[in-house]
Amino acid sequence: MNWWRGVFRRRRYEDLAVSIEEHIALKAEELMEAGMPRAEAEQAARRAFGNRTVITERSREAWQWPLVESIWADMRYAVRQMRRNPGFAAVSVGTLALGIGAATALFTVVDHVLLRPVMYRDAGRLVQILKSTSMSPGGTTPAWADIEQWMWQSRSFDSMAYFTGMGPRNFIVTGASSAQVSGEQVSGNLFDTLGVRPELGRGFNSASAQGGKDDNAAVLSDAVWRGVFGGDKGIVGKAIQINNQNYTVIGVMPRGFKFPANMAAFPQIWTFLDPVEGAAANNKVNASANVYYTVLARLRQGVTLENARAEMNVVQGRVAAQYKDSDYMDPEERKSENRAVLRPYTETLVDADMRRALLALLGASLVLWLIAVVNVTNLLLARGMARQREIAMRGALGASRGRVLQQMLVEGLMLSGAASALGLGLAVGSVALLARQLRSYLPVGAPALMPDAWILLALLAMTGLTAILATLWPAWMASHAPIEPALRLGGVQAGTGRRQHQLRGALVSIEIAMSLTLLVSCGLLLRTIYALRQVPLGYRVDHILVARLDIPRYRFTGRDVSKVLYEPLLQRVQKVTGVQAAGLMSEVPLGHHFRVQLGLTSGGKSITAVLKMVSPDVQRLFGMRMLAGRFFSAADTPGSDGAVVVNQAFARAYAPDKHDLRSVIGMTMWELKKDKPLRIVGVLDDERQMSVASSAAPEVEICTRQITPDVGLYALSTSGADLAVRTDRPEREMMPELRALLRQAAPELESAEIKTMNQVVEDSYGSQRLAAQLLEGFGGAALLLCVGGLYGLLAYIVAQRTHELGIRIALGAERGDLLWLVMRQAGAMLLGGVVVGTGLAYASGRLVRGFLYGVKAHDGWTLAGAAIVLLACGLAAAWLPARRAAGVNPMEALRSE
Repeated sequence: MNWWRGVFRRRRYEDLAVSIEEHIALKAEELMEAGMPRAEAEQAARRAFGNRTVITERSREAWQWPLVESIWADMRYAVRQMRRNPGFAAVSVGTLALGIGAATALFTVVDHVLLRPVMYRDAGRLVQILKSTSMSPGGTTPAWADIEQWMWQSRSFDSMAYFTGMGPRNFIVTGASSAQVSGEQVSGNLFDTLGVRPELGRGFNSASAQGGKDDNAAVLSDAVWRGVFGGDKGIVGKAIQINNQNYTVIGVMPRGFKFPANMAAFPQIWTFLDPVEGAAANNKVNASANVYYTVLARLRQGVTLENARAEMNVVQGRVAAQYKDSDYMDPEERKSENRAVLRPYTETLVDADMRRALLALLGASLVLWLIAVVNVTNLLLARGMARQREIAMRGALGASRGRVLQQMLVEGLMLSGAASALGLGLAVGSVALLARQLRSYLPVGAPALMPDAWILLALLAMTGLTAILATLWPAWMASHAPIEPALRLGGVQAGTGRRQHQLRGALVSIEIAMSLTLLVSCGLLLRTIYALRQVPLGYRVDHILVARLDIPRYRFTGRDVSKVLYEPLLQRVQKVTGVQAAGLMSEVPLGHHFRVQLGLTSGGKSITAVLKMVSPDVQRLFGMRMLAGRFFSAADTPGSDGAVVVNQAFARAYAPDKHDLRSVIGMTMWELKKDKPLRIVGVLDDERQMSVASSAAPEVEICTRQITPDVGLYALSTSGADLAVRTDRPEREMMPELRALLRQAAPELESAEIKTMNQVVEDSYGSQRLAAQLLEGFGGAALLLCVGGLYGLLAYIVAQRTHELGIRIALGAERGDLLWLVMRQAGAMLLGGVVVGTGLAYASGRLVRGFLYGVKAHDGWTLAGAAIVLLACGLAAAWLPARRAAGVNPMEALRSE
């Protein structure tokens, strides 16, 4: 610790000075005793002692680290320099903060969504297993009978678990208080498969796979335990109520645990899932009699995903050979189910489009950071030229090149550190500002959108890298500049100044090129959003409110939810002042809450379509156009003939007469219940269902009134619905009344999400909209930085060439010539940047191709528009320095020199 005391305590140095004086005095006394006069003795003693300054410095170096002291001195000097030049410091710190803040914000989002490992043991060994079908080659959830066979026959997994996987269910939990929480039904061995043990109590008993004592057991999340039960440490073993049914708490999971891992909702609760076994004997799978689950398995140690996939294909081939329900699927369709689909669980948490969008945006933020670094490098080059006299003086006084280089690197590190602190604030603020939109697109919760230790570590690394990239080159050039020319009256050599100007011009051109790349990508995405908004949807979206109803199923056990909930609710809503129409659908167009895929064989033909339940007023509410037949009406009741309505895409695919879409009317689909066949009564025009960019898929709609508890499709009615309301009143004025009616229908519905239909459409743009919005900010910031860099360079050049410009005017040069001189130099940098940027934009077009609609990745108009914007802004930035050059007074310029 001697060096530490040496830096902060000066007493030792005072003692050293006293010791040196005493030593010299003793030597002088010895010489005087030998007969030498005092003056000569003292002088001789000092000569014998040697260079006092060198000895003092060597003593100081023995007590401390010279490097630490020199860095500390450089830091103090850097602070003084920043105070002396606040404008330069503010521009440098602000520029770097913009680049660092953008990169930190995007890295925060990417880290939480894509990079951060889930809170499970060896999450890389967890895989999701699906089975392939002709309707869904990418995989569909298997039935319990399939899962049972997989468990018995596979050898590649330590364990195989399953859960309902239908999205979060709403549970009403009653403890010290009541709360609505999200829940999931899971198999007994799920927590063991995940490798996570409860913090309190235990998990479900995996031995009770067929039921048993855990049937009415519940495991709580830490948030439920603390929020609803006050952190009661004796909660294990106590009885609670979930949806008015008695359950026993057997465990509490660790803080931060959530399952599924991509759920943003807290708190959570898990109950035991009792699987439904297939009905056919001898392990013959009756495909139409099964409930379907999501399967999660843990690979055995040393087993690769490819090995497990090969084994599961063999196992599923044997299972598919046992399918026997011939009136449910035709032989060709049965053959398509002989393969399994295995994917790493972590890859299922975010869809591929959003993953690509986030990585592309992270790349764009790094480009913006590079632009900021190049800009500050330019500023430091200019500052290095202005300080050449000071640096030469240091060299003349004995400072080595390494010492000068260190000083300038420390100054750059101080600027970068201040920029990182400001950039962190910008990152936190921007993420908080965009939190609502990010959560609507990404699986992140409220606490997840904050930088953590990993983000701060990455920020620290970026700070050092920024300092090195922005400072090293200017510092190297300044420390290696010749000393003698800089000390002369007149400053630097002409050749050196010219090379510096050329270098700075090249850096500005690089900024322009990178900025053009961002602007072109931004333009392509903006044109995509514009093209999507011009696509005919097939329905109206104005003045429509949509409320998502997550039905509290326990309230309607054994009751007809349509009669008890849906119809009374619609009647109340229709009586509200200003309501023109109200209707219910299992999901409104472009919604992403609940989707049912229908697969059946009718008349020997395999039929695949989206299945929806709708109320009679939906067609009038959305203004959908009928192509043939009729829509549902009040006459469609549980006692009337079964009726379905299909869309044009369905008619094109399955009409008996392909040349007459009307021929599909009257076609029998299946039996709603015994002796009640469902027949097609109408054909709707196509509509955009899954996304605006996708064409319509075959769709079958069935009336809500005809889905009664004795119908096989009754689960469709109790799985939730969207309430759509058309009103001529302002939507915000209507929302409180609508929420009050929902509370009156069922208290659990008061917290329903309510949006306008316009919001539903906007949200459906998904990754394209998110990328476009963020790239707008990146492109604007890049344009600002490159324009600022161009202006700064030209302003500096004009200031440096004031004497030359004055001589030119004195020798007869026209002021227009000087104006053209500066503008020509600006134009050369702009054109060079545009040429290089065109190549970069062409190469980056492949990165954004997957997000485009209605525009090509290498669209010439977009490139030309971005180039024109950049050239116009660049020339406008160059105009002020050019006008200043043309206005130079020759007498003042020559006199100042």
